[in-house]
Amino acid sequence: MLQNGRTDKATFSHPFFPMLMKFFRTLIPGRDGAAIEDSLHLTSDANARAAMALAAQMLAAPSALLPLSPQEALVVVRFMRPLQIAQGTVFIREGDGRNTGFLVLVLDGEVTVESIVVSRVSPITVTVLGPGSMHGDMGLIDGLPRSASCTASTDLQCAVLSRDSVLQLLEKHPKICAKLMIAISVRIGERLRDNTEKLKKYVQLTKAMQEEIDHLMPK
Repeated sequence: MLQNGRTDKATFSHPFFPMLMKFFRTLIPGRDGAAIEDSLHLTSDANARAAMALAAQMLAAPSALLPLSPQEALVVVRFMRPLQIAQGTVFIREGDGRNTGFLVLVLDGEVTVESIVVSRVSPITVTVLGPGSMHGDMGLIDGLPRSASCTASTDLQCAVLSRDSVLQLLEKHPKICAKLMIAISVRIGERLRDNTEKLKKYVQLTKAMQEEIDHLMPK
């Protein structure tokens, strides 16, 4: 509970809290995006305030499970930082296992998500996403190499949440942090379900094609 701006120590007695702290601290440390700082630019103070207000609005949008309240969203954005990403910048690179310590919430602009598939040299476009999309959330949670590349299709206005900031949020506002992690997990789950449906359709298509080939081939 929050009392006079401070976190009640009783909150930390829940057995879930030390388990979650241990989980985050055993992740690959990452450099919280240090390698891309040359291509990312902090916004001006006025733009920063507007960006964080927009980020809070997006975080408080209705979710499938435990959406953040406007007050909770404002708490979360205090642990984020506003950034502008120039068009053409690859801010997440597939296979990168070092810079996994951040996620990017797109406030304005579009992102092209690409991935290298087997037997291809050039990447294929998986999807193009706009405002409200999150990128890098899986790497933030599991610390594993990035599963796809993300390129700014246009100039981007973003809010960035680092793993260190998540730990700080967890220490100061554990309940809000838990709700945020659930909301992020829900988004990841939605993507996985969508990919599963696409995989099913692909399997059905390849099976139908194989049956057609078998039918046309002389016996």
